[in-house]
Amino acid sequence: MRWEELDLTDPGTFLLGAPHELFARLRREDPVFLHRRPDRPHFWVVTGYADVVRISRDWSSFSAGRNGAFLDEQPDDGARTMASLDPPEHGELRALIDGAFTAEAVARRAGRVRALCGQVLDRVSGRGECDFVRDVAAEFAIAVLADLAGFPDEEDRHRVLRLTGVLDDPEEPPGSAARATMGIFELAHELADWRRRAPADDLISVLAGGPLSRRAYELLFLLLATAGQLSTRHLLSGAMLALAVHPEQWRLLVADPGVLGTGVEEMMRWVTPAMRFQRTATRDTTIGGRRVTAGERVVLYLISANRDESVFDRPERFDLTRTPNPHVAFGGGGPHVCLGEHLARLSARVLFEELARRMPDLELAGAPEYLCSTFANGIRSMPVRFTPGG
Repeated sequence: MRWEELDLTDPGTFLLGAPHELFARLRREDPVFLHRRPDRPHFWVVTGYADVVRISRDWSSFSAGRNGAFLDEQPDDGARTMASLDPPEHGELRALIDGAFTAEAVARRAGRVRALCGQVLDRVSGRGECDFVRDVAAEFAIAVLADLAGFPDEEDRHRVLRLTGVLDDPEEPPGSAARATMGIFELAHELADWRRRAPADDLISVLAGGPLSRRAYELLFLLLATAGQLSTRHLLSGAMLALAVHPEQWRLLVADPGVLGTGVEEMMRWVTPAMRFQRTATRDTTIGGRRVTAGERVVLYLISANRDESVFDRPERFDLTRTPNPHVAFGGGGPHVCLGEHLARLSARVLFEELARRMPDLELAGAPEYLCSTFANGIRSMPVRFTPGG
């Protein structure tokens, strides 16, 4: 492929998941690549680990607030989620919910997360087969989020699953995303009204009784409903696929679940659920010897940074014992590092401990179907089989 033919905005480029060989070639030949498009603004593609980390931490030179995660859309000031804000506004909004996502707060939920995992596995264990994405990863991720946020009703959980699934899928018809977003906002207000009448120790109660405007509450709920469970779903699904196609690693995990101490970090590096984030240069600067002008867009490919040969030994190898493992699966540092990384880490550890114990012979029962997204490294469907009754 000639570089002028490359289109990282085309979902077809991601038809079989992340194009790792292409990113490896970019790191070798053009690690800060000017991606031109005939009818839309160009942007810089940053693929190396050091540059991704530096830019992530320099929010004053590279703003998330100008475009956030968007490549083309430029949301107006009334439609920005926390991911599309810079300090100090970003920190003020994040402070409202940060306490529920600290490592200490998440650790206190370990018993509850394990109980939720047991409930999910109980529903499929007698069948001997299931769609791992739909029946395990998605159900577990939404159960954990709903329990934390405060919408335990199963119907509400499945409304969130259905609506966020539309937002996550680039193959949905035009207009579907806007309708799904409005549906999420509607649910957000239903839950807020309920919690104002019956407050509890959960995030919805905190937000509904706090200082947020109606619009700010809607957008924060939208972020929780999407990033709060989709990234975990993709992490769990991608990790299970990695274990299935590297059976020696699955056998290692079954024999010694303690390997998850390092293994979960490797799952995060390997999958990298959100493949990229965007920044906008606020001043003329230089990245990797390339001159970047104020106002130009810079796209950080975390999925590539996590395979950088200068940082990771044999990065193409999935190794549950890998150490050190300074991955950037949930961001390269700075104010926008993923709020839910500790919860995703706990969810992965608990799920794979329970799978190793209850379904040690779990294996693929067919080819996975990838999400084919330019943003999320996700799997739409993945059939698996196992001995019933675990």
